[in-house]
Amino acid sequence: MDLATPTSGTPPQVGALPTPTWAQARETARTAARALPAVARDLPEALGHLLAEPLAARTDLPAFDTSAMDGWAVAGPGPWQLRDGRVLAGARAEPLADGTALGIATGAELPPGTTAVLRREDGQVDPSGTTLSGRAPAPGRDIRPRGQECRAGQVLLPPGTAVTPAVLGLAAAAGHDRIAVHRRPVVELLVLGDELLDSGPPRDGRVRDALSPLLGPWLRCGGELTGSRRIPDDFDLLRTAIADSPADVVITTGGTAAGPADFLHRALAELGARFLVDSVAVRPGHPMLLAELPPTGDGRARWLAGLPGNPLAAVAGTATLVQPLLDRLNGRAEAEPRRFTAAADLPGHPRDTKLLPVELRAHTATALPFGGPAMLRGLALSDGLAVVPPGGLAAGSAVEVLETPRPW
Repeated sequence: MDLATPTSGTPPQVGALPTPTWAQARETARTAARALPAVARDLPEALGHLLAEPLAARTDLPAFDTSAMDGWAVAGPGPWQLRDGRVLAGARAEPLADGTALGIATGAELPPGTTAVLRREDGQVDPSGTTLSGRAPAPGRDIRPRGQECRAGQVLLPPGTAVTPAVLGLAAAAGHDRIAVHRRPVVELLVLGDELLDSGPPRDGRVRDALSPLLGPWLRCGGELTGSRRIPDDFDLLRTAIADSPADVVITTGGTAAGPADFLHRALAELGARFLVDSVAVRPGHPMLLAELPPTGDGRARWLAGLPGNPLAAVAGTATLVQPLLDRLNGRAEAEPRRFTAAADLPGHPRDTKLLPVELRAHTATALPFGGPAMLRGLALSDGLAVVPPGGLAAGSAVEVLETPRPW
């Protein structure tokens, strides 16, 4: 697909680029950028990032032979002469001679010479406290040997792995204080329109702003959201807001069509932006766009995704253009499509792909009502968006379902 660079100051005709299919638009968004550079983060601050390098162990795990149970470290067959004391986690003990035993706690380092651990419930100490008896455990019983989980230098996780709490724990156990992750993209949300209210019910011809509370949490799943700003229907204010935004990715809502207050195309043209996508063959949300903004003074690349102003249409734009772009910037590999079986006929559009809120149950997808561009009831009950090709799908057909982000 050819990319167009508008002449500065000349508003491009809306839809001047060829209209891509939904799949083509997502591919354009996914390949529009490279993963952001690697940065080193202390472990707590790395949560939610993606690994930029393989995570390798800096030590054997366990780093030494440890006891897997509370009981006694024993050397050889019993009965055993019981030594005074007990080895606790974090302490070390002198070697055990054959025929001797020493109390030990779970996780403690085994004294050299230990052949097995006798569990506390399996041993008996004589009244004098000097002799331990019990059925001799098999050699190696209840011992976690050094390197059981990994050896030093072994790759534990590949690049692109999401840093979860479990990954933080693994990195710490493997000896890391800091890990290399991709910098998360900085995102700013610009909500356009004079008709929006911040509180209360709609009144006097104005409607509540549903886009800020709807999109903000979703964008935080893929980037560092600086916040959202309300921009009135004013060309100069919009142009300035885009030009001055510190974000890697600017998200706008509304203003993507050719109405009397739709200034986005003109603002982008005057800023020298390069249009990558301008309208997509998808419903709802076809008047969406993606543009590459001029780089910053230090050469940092920037993008703008223009979403339609209707709520479900804006969600469709997020799924189509924003999510693939943020995934690429984060260093996330393209995920395999999730496929389900249509529980009943899924209605489609005659020519365009349709994104339809669906309920997922037992590997089946069922369309939900209230799926119009300005509606949210169906989306609020949905488990994802079904990708319905032109013409629709019959019951029993396989259908791809996009998972909606869940930041909680």
